[in-house]
Amino acid sequence: MKKIFFVVISILITVIAFGQVEQHARLNAYGMYSFQDKFDSYYDSYNYYNGQINAAFQGGLGIEYMAMPHTCVELMWLHQSTNAPTTYQEGVGNGVKTTNFSLNMDYLLIGSDAHVQNASGKVEGYGGLFLGMAFVGAKNPDNANHYTATKFAWGTRLGCNIWATETFGIKLQAQFLSIAQGAGGGLYFGTGGAGVGVSTYSSVYQFQVGGGITFKLGQHHK
Repeated sequence: MKKIFFVVISILITVIAFGQVEQHARLNAYGMYSFQDKFDSYYDSYNYYNGQINAAFQGGLGIEYMAMPHTCVELMWLHQSTNAPTTYQEGVGNGVKTTNFSLNMDYLLIGSDAHVQNASGKVEGYGGLFLGMAFVGAKNPDNANHYTATKFAWGTRLGCNIWATETFGIKLQAQFLSIAQGAGGGLYFGTGGAGVGVSTYSSVYQFQVGGGITFKLGQHHK
């Protein structure tokens, strides 16, 4: 997670370093409430799991470039730490177990929003689609085993900026994120061994509400 954070920060600094880009750039900080989501994977009666991703706080950063007056491109990093209580069985010789896994999810997404302002320019609505990767890690507290996977992810959002000043605004938004478990390496909820893999197409769907703050960088021209 730290490596991902430093990569994103490096990209942000590089973008802001270019004066011409800075004139149309915005720095965003996000704070969202992520609702719980259920997941399951079934191979046969003795190899399966089912559980849920608990509700948790999700935070992140984004660098947004207004490519046109009403269209932006944004690179965004989001992080969520939570737990995933899971019931599973790994083979006919093993009994059913329940474990409260520690779960970390990092999203690195790029996408575009369409923007619409009201007559005064104080309220700016936006909505768009994002694509990228999810970096997921699950730790089993029973044996300290840790599993990681990199997955394809996508998301969509709808929100608005309320501009308190010419350069500072409050963000209100709702968003939907999905991790396609069938795309990428296997993530295992279990003890290891034969394991029961998320790679059997048990995708994750998360709905978040919240917002954040946004800053316009440099000189802006309407």
